Amino acid sequence: MSPHLIAIVPAAGVGARAAGPEGLPKQYRLLGGVPMLRRSVLALLANPQIAQVRVAVAPGDPYVARALDGLSGVVWRPCGGPTRSATVLAALQDAGLPADAWVLVHDAARPGLAPDDLARLIDTCLQAGRGGLLARPVADTVKRAAPEAPAQVCDTVAREHLWLAQTPQMFRAAELQAALQACAGLGYITDEASAIEHQGQQPLLVPGSRLNDKLTWPEDFDWFESCLRGQAGTQASEIP
Repeated sequence: MSPHLIAIVPAAGVGARAAGPEGLPKQYRLLGGVPMLRRSVLALLANPQIAQVRVAVAPGDPYVARALDGLSGVVWRPCGGPTRSATVLAALQDAGLPADAWVLVHDAARPGLAPDDLARLIDTCLQAGRGGLLARPVADTVKRAAPEAPAQVCDTVAREHLWLAQTPQMFRAAELQAALQACAGLGYITDEASAIEHQGQQPLLVPGSRLNDKLTWPEDFDWFESCLRGQAGTQASEIP
């Protein structure tokens, strides 16, 4: 019997650092003419093992219905909370999943999720029977800043064994829900893996790719648009 897999996309934030030209929340900014949220959801739907994608938005969100129009296997729910963890917890409670179901939580701001990376994460977690997340090893030298202004180096952090967390992050539904409930109100729980770690567990690190980096700043959107143009050019050049 195939395991029950669903995906949750928390999309209740405003994303003020990269709001669209019309003042839209950043998850609805257009990338190649397509809302970023729709691209992120489509990346999940590309994997046939995922039975459903559930998008958690803010109550009264006026944009989601149009952004996700026509997508089968997608449910959007106005259960978003004030933080990412609160939104994911509310989405889990709203879904009412079996305890042994697997949940993949994916950022709306990661539209570049590659099919191979997603498949690798799912296969790795299912084979090991453990939760995990996509991530990239840190390649650059890391500096820690002193707390006072102006910004200045306090010390250099050894980059060995450091990884940049990405999404999806994949855990069993009951395990993740219990971890998020136990960590409610803790400000340093910024992703699902943090909550699982707080319970004394060690999620698996599965190598991801740069195209899956989070789009946060305006220049990130410019970079991704250039990637889309490059992909279009490559595909056009391959047409005989």
